[in-house]
Amino acid sequence: MSLLPVPVRRLAAWCVVALLVSGVVFVGVRLCVELRTAVVPVLLALLGTALLGPLHRRLVSVGVHRSAAAGLTCVAVVAVVGGAVYIVVAALLSTGDQIVASLKEAARGVAEHFGAAGTSLGDLASNSRQLLAKFGGTAASGVISGVSVVGESLAMAVLALLLVFFFLRDGHRAADTLRALVPRDSGDTVEAVARRAYGAVEGFMRGTTFIALIDALCITVGLLILRVPGAVGLGALVFVGAYIPYLGAFISGAVAVLVALADRGFVIALWALGVVLAVQVLEGHVLQPMIQSRTVQMHPAAVLLAITAGASVAGILGMLLAVPLTAAAFGVLHEMREIYGATGMSESSDS
Repeated sequence: MSLLPVPVRRLAAWCVVALLVSGVVFVGVRLCVELRTAVVPVLLALLGTALLGPLHRRLVSVGVHRSAAAGLTCVAVVAVVGGAVYIVVAALLSTGDQIVASLKEAARGVAEHFGAAGTSLGDLASNSRQLLAKFGGTAASGVISGVSVVGESLAMAVLALLLVFFFLRDGHRAADTLRALVPRDSGDTVEAVARRAYGAVEGFMRGTTFIALIDALCITVGLLILRVPGAVGLGALVFVGAYIPYLGAFISGAVAVLVALADRGFVIALWALGVVLAVQVLEGHVLQPMIQSRTVQMHPAAVLLAITAGASVAGILGMLLAVPLTAAAFGVLHEMREIYGATGMSESSDS
């Protein structure tokens, strides 16, 4: 007879399971960090494939060969992303000095009321380029020895693009390949789980991109109407920040309000704040439920925890990848609950 009561033994068993799962997750994360030059392109390629999959399927459905359709899709994404990057960079370069000057002016106003805090904000705005250069140097020291950040980023981007081509071209074989790697009696379950995870990522990427575009357009139009300087650059910042839920919108909205405060005064700043809040309300209560209603819905607390964990592991890149990966994990949990819940119900009815 055991000396421990049944509840204590159950608690001990769950603790052992939790420790084992935590250990496996920790080892997996550490391996991904060590092998980031190979892991990051794969993750980016999966996100890109999830976003571009509908276009590729449309081309195949009209009779284009799979390889040609994948190639055309990759060429299209290079053209679109290259054009978007050019527009964003050009807008930020043309309005960057104006935005920094507006932030410095806002810092002076804050310094008059809050003293040292405003002075620190002014120093941050005036030395932003030096801070970015120092940050870049610090980041470069943590990368593979002898390889620059730009070179490594370009190499990973090229590898991710090649992987997108292969994933699009050979995606229809993924289910057969997955079944060949797992035991025969687990093939259906593994395929269902994989499809649910990929579907969650696909829905998240398409929905987030569409929502980011609407947010950026609405805020840009609002800032242009208010004649806030650097409206296009601020709109670009809103678009990029939308891929980091909550935190990205807060930062980009705060910068827009500060620029409006510095250049156009308190009243216009209030109007800019109203525009930002109206867009966020539209996103949270209309766009998110309508566009992402078929994907995995995550609680804001889970999203914030995922972003924090991603930032602690891989910085900005981790913040960008954390939410879609968490969506995939939630999709897996939902699918397993449906599968094993249905199995448990069928067994209880048979008995």
